[in-house]
Amino acid sequence: MKNRILLVDDDAYTRLLFQGLLRDFELTTVVDAAQARQAFHSSDFNLVILDQRLPDGNGLDLFAEWRRERPRQIAILITGFAEVRDAVRAVREGLFDYLTKPFENLDELEAVIAKALEMDRAYREIVDLRETLEAQSGLPTIIGQSPVMQKLLLQVRQAAPLDTTILIEGDSGTGKELITKRIHALSKRAAKPLLEINCGALSESLLEATLFGYEKGAFTGAARGTPGVFEDADGGTLFLDEITDMSPKLQASLLRILQEHKFVRLGSTVERHSDFRLICATNKSLEGEVQAGRFREDLYYRVKVVGIRVPPLRERREDVVPLALYFRDHFNHKFSKDAGTFSQDAVATLENAPWAGNVRELKHAVERAVVVNAGGSITPAELGLMEAPPGDAAAPLLGVLTFRQAREHFERCYFEQLLRSTGGNVSEAARLCGLARQNLYLRIQRLGLASKS
Repeated sequence: MKNRILLVDDDAYTRLLFQGLLRDFELTTVVDAAQARQAFHSSDFNLVILDQRLPDGNGLDLFAEWRRERPRQIAILITGFAEVRDAVRAVREGLFDYLTKPFENLDELEAVIAKALEMDRAYREIVDLRETLEAQSGLPTIIGQSPVMQKLLLQVRQAAPLDTTILIEGDSGTGKELITKRIHALSKRAAKPLLEINCGALSESLLEATLFGYEKGAFTGAARGTPGVFEDADGGTLFLDEITDMSPKLQASLLRILQEHKFVRLGSTVERHSDFRLICATNKSLEGEVQAGRFREDLYYRVKVVGIRVPPLRERREDVVPLALYFRDHFNHKFSKDAGTFSQDAVATLENAPWAGNVRELKHAVERAVVVNAGGSITPAELGLMEAPPGDAAAPLLGVLTFRQAREHFERCYFEQLLRSTGGNVSEAARLCGLARQNLYLRIQRLGLASKS
């Protein structure tokens, strides 16, 4: 289905320009606020583009009215009379962007519209996800429409019903615990407990007591007999996070338990039986740990019957905005706030951030933004993200170049690389980058780049 766009502008030239620019979309054009209200209430638009000064009203007032009815409506305001106070109010009202006429660069205008529609798509994905979760209330929320996440979720659906040991590998903050919960919820053991232990958070002696349990008097402070998680997980699932931090002694003990499903409490001679499913996780390469002699090879084959890799956020950047919207809604509800949508600059910041801390870092950034936001659009400053690390090509640009200078720097690097890859062939370069040959040639001339005819 084509995206539906509502254009509200009384200027015939502007309407004609947008009709040409948006010919691939389902475009509705009106000339005043009265017609706009009628159109708005008769259809669900993915994007509204409206002029600030209308014959019978103000576009900012109109959008403020609509936002009360549809808080997630994406809109762009255009004006030929830009004023600072109006721009500030536009941000507060939650507009996606505020553009001035005449438009100097139609490519930039198209890019803004594309980003706005991407934001709308992300909103709708979140709504669809919530409806799905309401129908499957036992499943934990996992946001991810990217190909790598769809592949991962397929692996989860295939492996979950099979009562076998699973190893989940992935960087810190990628959501390994969430994947474990999804596997348990889809397994035959879902009615039984899921117990979670972080092997790296406990000393060897404390981890041993936690896993095996102990009898009264087994050690100083053991005032009564206490079952361990091996015992409590009987019939359910045991999740051992950061398995590579387990000592060699406990690795040997775990191997015996996986082979025999029997164990003995500390301070006891009574053998106990437990039937649990084991899921392990690590943020290191388990194969590398084996090669380095820090992890038992025989245990490696036991825990990695099925291997699942959770991709870092940098490999699934198309999921960043939907995740950010999900967290924004979550923290708006948690803190009783009304933080608006992400501004276009904030979206660019989210999409370009390195995300060394992955989804966990993104969640904390959005939480901070919601806490400090005073209402209206979320800005890059409110996200509080660190600048790119030293050595990153973009780092010197931050705080040094203007936006136009930074954009020209990017365009020069991009088109230089594009021309090198095509041997200077402009026609082939135009085909690869999706620009008309004439437009590409003009850009190359402006930037002073060499090309072949």
